[in-house]
Amino acid sequence: MRALVLAAGIGERLRPLTVTTPKPLLEIGRRPLIHYPLAMLKRAGISDVAINVHHLASQLKNALDDGAKFGISITWAPEPKLLGTGGPLNGLKEFLGTDTFVIANSDTILDLDLAKVIWFHRRREALATIVLAHPENLDYYSHLQIDSAARIRRMRIMRQRSPLTYEDFPRQFDAALAAKLASYMYCGVIVAESATLELIPAKTPWSLFTGLFGPMVARGLPVFGWVHRGFMRTLDDLDGYQRLRTEFGTQPPPVAVL
Repeated sequence: MRALVLAAGIGERLRPLTVTTPKPLLEIGRRPLIHYPLAMLKRAGISDVAINVHHLASQLKNALDDGAKFGISITWAPEPKLLGTGGPLNGLKEFLGTDTFVIANSDTILDLDLAKVIWFHRRREALATIVLAHPENLDYYSHLQIDSAARIRRMRIMRQRSPLTYEDFPRQFDAALAAKLASYMYCGVIVAESATLELIPAKTPWSLFTGLFGPMVARGLPVFGWVHRGFMRTLDDLDGYQRLRTEFGTQPPPVAVL
């Protein structure tokens, strides 16, 4: 099994730090942020990893090299022009092969047992399984809504915060059924089958959710949600970065590390 770690973002909300340092290399707990998703993958037995890069790409390559010193193998996927969150898949079809694969964000720290998620994904015969969480500020994020069997029945993808608007997949949805669904946020990890690669848009850039997984849900394809109830932090802005540094400095959480 192989994985893609998304690391090409510019990190605009973390400026001025990200003017000179790419977001995945900002230090949390005396380690670069990207070490945490790589450690999560390694713990699940996934050692072949592609990383897409754009902003200050040479720094990431110098820091991680080919991954050998961490016990993994890194394939670099440079993006001279940003391809969106989904666009890297277009050029990585051969790398990801015909097996189940994982997509992970480089800016999220989880104490996730990814092997259990993969087991759940296969038991459900899912095309995709999206890891979910329920933060206190759920309204700040898109809403991924699951039924009692953990199947994602609707996605409400946030388009803008002011005024608050969503793009819904599917567009029309029964109000009585909607009332029975539980809403969560995406927390940075997806397990998917290679068959999903046949459904991706031909042209880049495109978004994972509005370009692939949202339309899959709208078509009634088997997309499930794994609700993660453990530690989860995602790095959004400067205030969040300082809070996270303080948290890791005073009481480091039990998360896997490289």
